[in-house]
Parts: sequence; C-alpha cells; structure tokens
Amino acid sequence: MASQARGLQNFISDLRNSKSKAEEKARVDKELANIRKKFSAGNNYNADGSNPSLSTYSRKKYVWKLVYIHVLGYEVDFGHSEVLALVRSTKYSEKQVGYVALSLLLRGDDPHMNSIINTLRRDLTAAGAPSMKSSSSSSGTSNAQDAAQSLALCSIANISGLELIQSLHVEVQHILVSKSSTSNVRKKSALCLLRLVRTSPKLMEGRDFCPHVAQLLQDPHLGVLTSTMSLLNGLACQEQQAADYESLIPYVVHILGMLVLKKSCSRDYLYYGTPSPWLQIKLLKFLQLYPDASDESSTNSSSYFPQLSSIVSKILTETDVSDSINKSNADHAVLFEALNLIVVWGGSGPQQLREAAMKLLGKFISVREPNIRYLGLMTMARLAQIETSGEGIKKHQATVLVSLKDADISVRRRALDLLFVMCDTDNAERIVDELVAHLVVADAAIREEMVLKIAILAEKYATDLRWYVDTILKLISISGDHVNDAIWHRVVQIVTNHPQGDLQSYAAATLLVAASPRRCHET
Repeated sequence: MASQARGLQNFISDLRNSKSKAEEKARVDKELANIRKKFSAGNNYNADGSNPSLSTYSRKKYVWKLVYIHVLGYEVDFGHSEVLALVRSTKYSEKQVGYVALSLLLRGDDPHMNSIINTLRRDLTAAGAPSMKSSSSSSGTSNAQDAAQSLALCSIANISGLELIQSLHVEVQHILVSKSSTSNVRKKSALCLLRLVRTSPKLMEGRDFCPHVAQLLQDPHLGVLTSTMSLLNGLACQEQQAADYESLIPYVVHILGMLVLKKSCSRDYLYYGTPSPWLQIKLLKFLQLYPDASDESSTNSSSYFPQLSSIVSKILTETDVSDSINKSNADHAVLFEALNLIVVWGGSGPQQLREAAMKLLGKFISVREPNIRYLGLMTMARLAQIETSGEGIKKHQATVLVSLKDADISVRRRALDLLFVMCDTDNAERIVDELVAHLVVADAAIREEMVLKIAILAEKYATDLRWYVDTILKLISISGDHVNDAIWHRVVQIVTNHPQGDLQSYAAATLLVAASPRRCHET
C-alpha cells in the first residue's frame, strides 16, 4: 500500500498538517465530495451498485480513505457498494481491504447487510477462496482457504448483528468442529463464536454442543486449546449453563497436568520458560466454576481430583520471584488463579493446600512489589472467610497492620478489608484500637469506610460495653463528620436497653466529659 496509494499518503499528510479542527474538517469534506463524485461517475452500474469504471487501484485507495476518515470520527454514509465489491473479489489484496472496511463501516442492522450474507457464507465454506501466486499447489489452495475464512470470521465477530448471527452461526460452528479446518481457522472460529454467544446468549444448547467441545479439547495445538477455553469459559459462565459442561472437567485437568506436571509444551508457546501461562489461567478459571469438584466422596471427582490436587500443590511450591519481570508476572498470574481455586473449594478442599496457601500469602503481603502485596491481601481476605483458616491468619496480623500504613491507598483498603475479616473476640480490642489510632492520619478517601468498620467490629466483638462506648466517642472526636447517624443511634439504643449495672451512669459521665470542651462536635 505504501508504494501504490500515494494519494492516500498525501491525504493523511494533509490532515496531520492541519493547523486547526476547522481546517481538517474542510479537507475531509473536500475529499468526501471527490470520492462521492468518483463513485457516481458514469451511467452504468453493476448489479450490486458498484461503479465498473473504477480501477482496482482507485477503488482500494478511495475505500482506504473512507476507512481513515471514519477512524478519525467523521460520519461516512456512502461507498458501501464499493466495499461490497471488494469483499466479493477473488483477489486477496482486494478482499482484505473490503473486509477491513466492512468491519468498520457497516453495523449489524445496516440495510446493506442482506446483500453481503451470501458472500460471507461462500467465504466461510471456502468456495470463494482468493487467488494467490501458488494457487495451483495444494499448500497455496490451503492458504487461500485460510485467508478467506479468517477474513470472514473476523468481520462476523466485529459486526455481530442479530440477523448476521442467526444466518451464519451454524456455518461458524461447522468450521470450528470440522476436521478439515486448519488450526488458525479453528482459533478464529472459536473466538468468533464466543463473540456471537455474548451477543445472543441463547444461541446454543450446552448439552448439544458439549461433545464438540470435548473433541476440541483433545486437539494437540495449544493455540486451538487456548481459544477453545476462552469459548468454554464464556459458555459455562452463562446462567444455568455451567452444569452442561461439568463433564469436561477431566479433559481440563488432563491438559493442566500436561502443562504443569510434565511441562509438555511446544517451543512457540513457552513464555520465559513457563508453558503457555494464558492457557493455564483459562483452565484454572474454568475449574473455579465448579466448587463441588473438591468433594472426593463424589464418584465423578474421585477419578481426577488427586491429580488436580497434585497440580495445584506443584504450582504453590514451585512458583518463585524471578529476576525477569515478565516471567514473574506470568508465574504469579497462574499462582493467584490456583489460590483462587483453593478459596472456591472452601472447607471441603484439602487442608494442606489451604495451609500452604496461607503461608505463601503471608510471604506475599510483606514483599516490596505493591501489585503482589495488593493481590496477596485481597486473596488472604477471601481465604480468611473459610472457617478453618482463622488461627493461621492471625500469625500475619502484625504484617497486615503495617500494610495499613502503606503509601498506596488501594493496598490500605485491602489491608482494612482483611483486618475486618480476621477480627474475632480474641484480637478485636487490639485491632480496633490500632484502627482508631490510624484513623488520626488516615486519608479522607478511606475515613468513612474505616469509621463504619470500626463501629461494626466494636459492637460485634465487645466483651465490655464500656469499651464500646469509649470507642465510638473516640471516633466522634477524631472524625466526627464521618460518623453517620446510624452509628451513634446504635450507641443510644444499646445504652438505654442495658439498665442493669453501671453502663448508663458510665456512659452519661463519659459523655459529659466529652461534651465539656468549648469545641465539641455536634454529634
């Protein structure tokens, strides 16, 4: 294109050199008028509305200009016939330009869409494969078919109109499961089908499509497996669809075992020595949809769960901080998905895995890297909600309190969430007192959340109601503007409902002292 479309290059240069928006718009309007004139020149038109007098070079050049104008944000409401003429071409160079323009300029509800569906269907079935230099050879024919199918699949995914989906989703499914389709085409068809399913969720019945997915999960090509897992996660995440794909768990565990335990991976998919981390993440995310898989008493899970436990255990024990940032990021992405899987299993999962996870997270929340610290605090808060994790998490209380003073406010928020979860009757007074002390220097953005959580903890775990009254008074004196009415109403309610003992007299005396200074908060 650089050597041929000199007019396109000059047009782009003119727009870039425009000194104002008005000058740019004037140049665009002038070019649109010129293109419209070229498209409408002459009296004879093809059946599809395109102008037969335009040369291939001119048609491509003007369509590229329309695409560029559209990308700049200007409305382009003509030229669709010329775009469709390029799409119907048997030459790859023309078909490529046509499909790029088709994806950008046409939407699913466009009236011209009816006329393009047959062309898309023909390209999907490879009947209109574009010609190539080596089209006489079998490899050339295969490449031509790949090109036609790939261009059509990309355009269908981008346009994604309801009429287009209803007309062509069967062909897309057929390409995906066809044994004659190449790996590249299968990858694109899986992702195209995922886009269609997201637009029209009731497109397929899980029970009918599940056997086809099982077949795809046995494909040796890791690229096909990665795209298939993207599709599978999209299907299984849909409402009331997860149960239809539960039978695929053994296939997923087998693939994960090949990558983690046997390190079986082609060189193309090794990322800094880690076997296809993106595929590992997708596999672990799928397993998180089935928390009951950890129930070893189940007949189904007993066949694969021992291997799955070994896989997760190896991920926990072998992941370490690397000198390479890219490798470290990839390994930790896989690791945190494995930790999320342990959290999803909850109390029914293996105890040793939860203990190993807690120990590992305790190390993560003390590292210098803020991203890992953030994820460690967030995952530990989720793990702490499992009943059997209470004692193990208390060992890290001091570290979490230090994180409350971190420079990054997002880390401070996660530390606050974790302290809220790990609090019980044994450590409540210390945690609440630490939070109250930190409230003095806390940012305004986090104060309201801190006040609310301190009030909840103080009431929930108070062994002495006098301490509860003192705590709320401290909140009012330190950050009275952030203490909402519900908090102090609750104090009044608790005190008035406890006439026994000295609580009422203590509260009255304490409040009198608190209200004595000249500058006292209204509350």
